[in-house]
Amino acid sequence: MKRINNKGLILVNVLVFGVIAIVVTTSLVNWGGTMLRDTRQLNSKEQALQIAEAGIDYYRWHLAHAPNDFKDGTGTTTSNGPFVHDYEDKDGNIIGQYALTITPPPTGSTLVKIMSRGTVNDGSSASRTIQVSLAIPSFAKYAVVANDFMRFGEGTEVFGPIHSNEGIRFDGLAHNLVSSSVERFNDTENPGGMVLGVYTTVSPGDPRYPASVPNRPDVFMAGRQFPVSNVDFSGVTTDISALKTLAQSGGRYIASSGSQGYHIVLKTNDTFDLYKVTSLIQAAKNCNNSQSQNGWGTWSIKNEQFVANYTLPSNGVIFVQDHAWVDGQINGARITIAVGDFPDSASKRKDIIVNNNLLYTNYDGTDTIGLIAQGNVSIGLMSSDTLRIDAALIAQNGRIGRNYFSNDCGATYVRDSITLYGMIATNGRYGFAYTDGTGYDDRVIVYDGNLLYAPPPSFPLISNQYTTLSWEELR
Repeated sequence: MKRINNKGLILVNVLVFGVIAIVVTTSLVNWGGTMLRDTRQLNSKEQALQIAEAGIDYYRWHLAHAPNDFKDGTGTTTSNGPFVHDYEDKDGNIIGQYALTITPPPTGSTLVKIMSRGTVNDGSSASRTIQVSLAIPSFAKYAVVANDFMRFGEGTEVFGPIHSNEGIRFDGLAHNLVSSSVERFNDTENPGGMVLGVYTTVSPGDPRYPASVPNRPDVFMAGRQFPVSNVDFSGVTTDISALKTLAQSGGRYIASSGSQGYHIVLKTNDTFDLYKVTSLIQAAKNCNNSQSQNGWGTWSIKNEQFVANYTLPSNGVIFVQDHAWVDGQINGARITIAVGDFPDSASKRKDIIVNNNLLYTNYDGTDTIGLIAQGNVSIGLMSSDTLRIDAALIAQNGRIGRNYFSNDCGATYVRDSITLYGMIATNGRYGFAYTDGTGYDDRVIVYDGNLLYAPPPSFPLISNQYTTLSWEELR
């Protein structure tokens, strides 16, 4: 028999399987190495994100202790960063850095942007960058907020939240939540027993307290809520003397006129014309204060004298130590006009009057007007038939509205429509119309949501803590 030698075949098989084993092993080693590198890279990127977050947390803490420092305590007047800080682990070892770039708020706003870039010291190139927007909410949380009973009659339409520390009778149309701090109250204008904290007489009318609260979407489109927590009205009564100081130090301070007050006409070129009001239109013979209202008068200008044209102040604050009539239009400006007289005395408190249109050019939050009166914010007898006011209004000790004028006061005792775009904060009872049909037939109040975090300069805030508005990772 012939003998066959298979030694060479075995060697070939060994070589083939050896090569396969080497290839597989090498692939597994490379795959393992890649996975290890990816895991380390992923860990580095995650660590970089945590370091970037630590930068944000640090600056939130910094703002809590120095709310107006947007330079990281460096005192620089030119740079907004980056401000670099080492980041240590629990053992005190430096394992990375975060670099902060701070965008301070514009004049009159509390909105600050913080960009934080986190890096690690492990030899990788991993970095993560995040940006947050922080702001302190202003008192302009409501379209209308009052420290007194409020009645909204037929023909009133309100776009925005409404709140009263007392009761509310609402017979118009509310597009947002209506709330009250009381569960029930006695409405002297609707005798017959206690009524619900927020109620309507629009047919079929609400039952009286303690009946259950009916669903009335035809009046309260977003519902009503009561009782709720009291709104601290001391947050509204901003320190007008502080505004006076701001006006004297970097704004525009206007001393007493020695006459009736001043007329301020805002202009779209960042200036305003100032007039001295020398006389007011007298009421007709039988036109009188039949309802014994505080500060009653025509509040309408008869004669005035031009004083000067001024540039709007850099800090946005104008203070008038007298009554002030305000109208005109702005374009790209942020301004607060306050009036008052010190020491504070009820008989000498100063008012703001708006008889003609007060307008924005831009409705994206760029334009903002605040009117803060020590006494009332009023609409005079000779006001425009169709009146629009773009502003946030505060009556520190008085009320926002129009005095009662009977038909003995002339044709202007009835006006067509008033539109307010902004918000109202009134210590006393608000109102632009009366139950006998006098005043403005149609009243439209539209809440300007931009006011919450970007109010007029030195407008009162409801907190001293920053709130996070947005968080995003930048690629």
